Amino acid sequence: MNFEAKSKIVNGDSLKELKKIPDETFDLVFADPPYNLQLKNELSRPDQSKVSAVNDKWDQFENFRKYDEFTFEWLSECKRVLKKNGAIWVIGSYHNIFRVGYTIQNLGFWILNDVIWNKNNPMPNFRGTRFTNAHETLIWASKSEKSKYTFNYQSLKCLNDDLQMRSNWNLPICSGTERLKKNGKKIHSTQKPEALLHRILLATTNKNDLVLDPFLGSGTTAAVAKKLGRKYYGIEKEKTYFKAVEQRLKDIKPIEDDFLDTLKNNRSKPRIPFGSLVELGIIKPGTIIFDNKKKINAKIMADGSIKHQQAEGSIHKVAATILGAESCNGWTYWHYNMNGNIVPLDHLRQRLIPKN
Repeated sequence: MNFEAKSKIVNGDSLKELKKIPDETFDLVFADPPYNLQLKNELSRPDQSKVSAVNDKWDQFENFRKYDEFTFEWLSECKRVLKKNGAIWVIGSYHNIFRVGYTIQNLGFWILNDVIWNKNNPMPNFRGTRFTNAHETLIWASKSEKSKYTFNYQSLKCLNDDLQMRSNWNLPICSGTERLKKNGKKIHSTQKPEALLHRILLATTNKNDLVLDPFLGSGTTAAVAKKLGRKYYGIEKEKTYFKAVEQRLKDIKPIEDDFLDTLKNNRSKPRIPFGSLVELGIIKPGTIIFDNKKKINAKIMADGSIKHQQAEGSIHKVAATILGAESCNGWTYWHYNMNGNIVPLDHLRQRLIPKN
C-alpha cells in the first residue's frame, strides 16, 4: 500500500499491523495505549450503584514485566515508522505513564514536554481514600535529539489569546453528543475529547501530514485529523470499536481548505538584517525614515544603524527607545517615502525573501 495516498483505518492487532508499515512513513504518532489500571474489584458509589470503570480485557496484563515488554515492542515499531523529523505523543495516567516514559527515553526518543491534561469534570473518588484523580499526563517527544520537529508556536499562542501556551491544559472529558453510544451505553470506556486532539494536531502537524494512531479506540485521532486536513492511519483490534469508528468518520465533514492555514512561526521566516539592505544599495545611507504619522524621523547611517536626536542603534533599538518600550519591531515602526507613498521598511525586506 502507498501510505501517502490516502487515509485509512485497519481492523487488526497493532503489533502485527505496525510491522507491515515501511520505515519512516509518518510525521506524527498519537498513542493512547492500554493503561494497565490493575483494578481488582468493582467500583461503587456511596449509594451502592455501580461505577462504569475501565475493566476491559484489552487493559489487563499479567504483571508489570508483561506490560513493559508490550510497551517496548509497540514503541520500537512506532519509532521505526516515524520520519526522522517526526514526533510522538503518548497519553497515560499514574498507572503507566512513568513506565512508558522510561521506555521512551531508553529507545532514544527526545522528550520535549510532558503536558498535564486537567479535567474540568473528573470522576470523583467515591471512597474518599485518595485525592480525586483529575488529570492525565501526555509525553511529547521527537524521534531523536536532532529531529527538526513541527511546533506551530504562533498558532498555539493565538489559540490562547496571544499568551504562550503552557503545559497544563484545562479541557473537559468527553461527554454529551460527542460520546459514542449504543443503546444508551458508552461504546468505549476511555474515549478522548476532540478538543484534546485538536490542540495536539494543530500544534505539531501541518496540513496533509500523515498521523498514526496505533490504538485507535473510538477514533478521535482520525476524526480530528479528517476535520483538520491531515491524513491518518489508525489501527484498532476490537471489531466493535472499529465499526463505530467507520460510522463516525463517515459523519465527519472536513473544514474547508481555505480555513486550514495556520500562522507561520517567526523563527521559520528568514532573518534579514537591516544592514543587508544598506550593503546591497536597496536603501542608501542618509535616507530619512519616519513613523507612520511622520512626526518622528531618523537618518540611516552607512553601517545600517540609525540616528534620532541623541538615540542611535538598530532600527529596533531606537524605535523601542522612542516608545519607552523593552522592544519594538523596527521593520513595521519605521517608514520611508516611495514615490510619494508612505511605506513600511518591511516592504523593502520582501525583496530579499525567497519567493518559495
